[in-house]
Amino acid sequence: MNGYFTAAVAGLVAGGTYALLGVCAVFTYRLVAVVDFVGAAIGTAGAFAFAMSAELGLPLWSCTLAGIVVGGVVGGAVGWIMTHWFADAAASTKAAVAVALLVGLAAIGLRITGGQHPHAFPVLFEGSAFRLAGVEITNASLATLILALLFTLGADLFLSRSHVGLQLRALSERPMAAELIGIPVRNLSLCVWVVGGAATAFALILIAPQRAPNFLALSLLVVPALAAALIGFFRDFWATLAGGIAMGVMEGITAATPGLGEYRAAVPFLVILCVLLWSQRGVRFDDAR
Repeated sequence: MNGYFTAAVAGLVAGGTYALLGVCAVFTYRLVAVVDFVGAAIGTAGAFAFAMSAELGLPLWSCTLAGIVVGGVVGGAVGWIMTHWFADAAASTKAAVAVALLVGLAAIGLRITGGQHPHAFPVLFEGSAFRLAGVEITNASLATLILALLFTLGADLFLSRSHVGLQLRALSERPMAAELIGIPVRNLSLCVWVVGGAATAFALILIAPQRAPNFLALSLLVVPALAAALIGFFRDFWATLAGGIAMGVMEGITAATPGLGEYRAAVPFLVILCVLLWSQRGVRFDDAR
């Protein structure tokens, strides 16, 4: 039993990452009504800009800034495509475009970064914060959890309390009406993509040293991110935060269970399936009656 508790604590590291990426996906969806399949790939571009800058011998702070800027720029580029070419498209079309951009960014990223050629990702926050249940919680892992909590709190307060946040909600829910009353729809949409790209890049800079150092592996973190967002039904930031952390804990427990460790990567897919089945329970019940 103690072994499972230790595995659950170890899973908090991944859970913080999933929660942060999931909250970024909810933030994008609530403001520009796009399921952000490409978000993790945008952040990965920033993370590799950070690593490649460090390989040139630049100071760590400037490498971090470079990674965040690249994430914001790539996010802005994706946002420009979505707002100028697909602003009035159906939600399914926007989702398909986002998937296509994910594939395109992954292909370009693999080419630029040398495919499976490993890159050294410096640890932004070195050292151990404390030990819990025999598991060493690093400063980087703790920073990821704190960042996920702060971004969740900030996004929630921003949308519910600020004037700009209310404008952005109007943009998402009634884009044509928002434009008619003078809200700068395209500029605000671009800002959302830039902020989301920068935040995702910083998150992946923090956790990249603990992951496989290739572009595709980091880009595919979009799967657990969207699973966490789905737990909050792409509306509730706090449910997404809790869902992401819980999913990391589930992965840790699965990894420690004999015979199931090699299937830990299937946890996000099972979560997505269960949430979708739960969301259709009313329809199935009505059909059964």
